Amino acid sequence: MESAQCSHLLPQIQTQQNFDSMHDQLLNHFVAEQALPETYAGDARQWFLPLLGELKEKCRQKRARYNEPLLLGINGAQGTGKSTLAALLCKLLRADDLIVAELSIDDFYLSKAKRQELAQEVHPLFASRGVPGTHDTALLKETLAALRKATKSDQISLPRFDKAQDDCCPESLWPTLRGPVDIIILEGWFIGLQPQSAELLQAPVNALESEEDPDSRWRVRVNDALGGDFQDVFAGLDDLIMLRAPSFDQVYEWRQVQEDKLRQRSAGNAPGLMDSNELRRFIQHFERLTRHCLATLPVRADRVYELDPLHRVVSCHPSLQA
Repeated sequence: MESAQCSHLLPQIQTQQNFDSMHDQLLNHFVAEQALPETYAGDARQWFLPLLGELKEKCRQKRARYNEPLLLGINGAQGTGKSTLAALLCKLLRADDLIVAELSIDDFYLSKAKRQELAQEVHPLFASRGVPGTHDTALLKETLAALRKATKSDQISLPRFDKAQDDCCPESLWPTLRGPVDIIILEGWFIGLQPQSAELLQAPVNALESEEDPDSRWRVRVNDALGGDFQDVFAGLDDLIMLRAPSFDQVYEWRQVQEDKLRQRSAGNAPGLMDSNELRRFIQHFERLTRHCLATLPVRADRVYELDPLHRVVSCHPSLQA
């Protein structure tokens, strides 16, 4: 009887071994394709591959109960690797025959022209993309709604933003996806974040705020935008992962690496590229909410991966390890 039971389980074990082997090969290819350090493969095997089984089961439960895709949020400060993690999960889940929609909050930035209008009508700091208030939240909600109800006959367009040009990509260049969608991955630097209290908005956190927003008009408007449509979107998250930087001071160095990669992929004179001084000022736009994120989001996220200054994952809580 005992051997018969083991024989019954053998096909399941072999299937899982085949999946593990396939995932390992895909991971190695992904690391090479993205020019990632060899350490990333080791970290991904230890920390990220165990997520796959859990996500697939949550997808199954969400589809069975609500007939909708799972909405996974990935939060992380600039340069933490959230876009890389989202791309890796997409690759692996698609290999398991799941239909995955990959979205970044960055792809819903307002056009340069619309941000210039905000700069003239509301506050000059809204000319720079990044903070809540510089996104097309109506388009974000429309896209998520379309993905949730998509069928085989529906083809959904996924917005894209060109950071090198600092403007929206033409709709003709947006990728499309046919339903039904199994999982939507939405990544971004303030995904899942709640607004600050009015008291916390009063004191500036850096030179940008003290010199260019002395009356706090800009940061109050940003906070109000975070507390609006974004909270409706975040309330729909089924799972929230956070890649937690060791400190805000580490963020600038990591963001500089991102800018260098963007420069390598783009024409040297692309208008969206920044030198070191421009980048340092740019990051100050994000400092307040990034610090707020580091301090408050860990208790709200479903899983937090703690990163060290070398970009390595040093712990995960709660852990998927046995």
